[in-house]
Amino acid sequence: MIVLPQARPDGLLRPDVYCMKKVLVIDDAAEVADMVGATLETFGFDPVVALSGHAGVEIAQKELPDLIICDVHMPDLDGYDTLKALRENEATATTPFIFLSGRAERPDVRRGMELGADDYLSKPFTPTELITAVRARLAKKEEFARQAEKRLDEVRGNITLALPHELRTPLCGILGLSSILIEDHQTVTPDEVLDNAQGIHRSALRLQRLIENFLIYAQLELLQDDSNPLRQAAESSFTPIDPLVSEAARRMATQAGREKDLYCDITPCSVRIIGENLKKIVEELTGNAFKFSEAGSPVCVKAQVSQDLVTLSVRDYGRGMTAEQIARIGPHTQFDRRVYEQQGTGLGLIIAKRLTEVQGGRWHIESVPGKQTTVSLSFPCAASTLPPTSLS
Repeated sequence: MIVLPQARPDGLLRPDVYCMKKVLVIDDAAEVADMVGATLETFGFDPVVALSGHAGVEIAQKELPDLIICDVHMPDLDGYDTLKALRENEATATTPFIFLSGRAERPDVRRGMELGADDYLSKPFTPTELITAVRARLAKKEEFARQAEKRLDEVRGNITLALPHELRTPLCGILGLSSILIEDHQTVTPDEVLDNAQGIHRSALRLQRLIENFLIYAQLELLQDDSNPLRQAAESSFTPIDPLVSEAARRMATQAGREKDLYCDITPCSVRIIGENLKKIVEELTGNAFKFSEAGSPVCVKAQVSQDLVTLSVRDYGRGMTAEQIARIGPHTQFDRRVYEQQGTGLGLIIAKRLTEVQGGRWHIESVPGKQTTVSLSFPCAASTLPPTSLS
């Protein structure tokens, strides 16, 4: 049992920046719930008390507290089932949760943590232990919120910088070259017509790829919660990787004007992945490799078979990434765009990653900043000849 302090001494036990944070206390023992609530109120929190698990779930969904303290052993709905119900509700799924228990055996603690509890307090506990635990969980929640907002601001900034440029550049090419053909149609030579038409076509292809990447990424996001259809289609696919991989890599080398920098070492085999999706993965990875390495440096594309796995790797000797940057790979993420002039919307790498994962493949990146980056993908070897279905 806890003991209320007679006064608020300096130091830990004092009202602080978490004043008026709403804390829900769930305990079937009224004297314990009231005492915990009184302690929280003493230190500036706004306690709400529920005397059963069912009441706690109902109040939590109505009041949306900043933190929940819950007893483990309660009749009808115990602490574990209470936590499970709260985690299944979107409104309370991420609310910090602290268990109270008269016995904190290791299996009990482990079970609580596996269900998503954030901390575990064993009875009896002191006011210091209670307030310390509450403050720590609230601080962690606020830090998580700050990091999420920072990440969101970065994504907003990347979209603001990249999207207008990526849309305007090919559109300007199409409008400018077509205007020349319209205005000077009586005087332009056949060679000039061909040159302008090729320029229009290149710009249109760039715009088409941009639109396709947005649509593909949207499809992949929808598949996040139900990837079975695409994975099942991949498992029944029989895709020879050569010449598909070689041709996709060469196409991107040609677009980058770096045909001589491309080195392919492809072991003939078939892989369990939809052909069109494998082509998209190779295009995005090799396109990135050429984009972030200097002309004259090699880009190596390899495919090797080991046991029942096919490993495809793309290596460049360019800018590289830090471990932090690798961990932050996501949609519309471009690193150091303000420092380096670069094209793209930051979707290519995450599309390749998601396509790999939803089809049962494994994804790994190794990078040395300023030296090289290797992206490796592993897929099961194909064993059937059923026709594939592409993501389009």
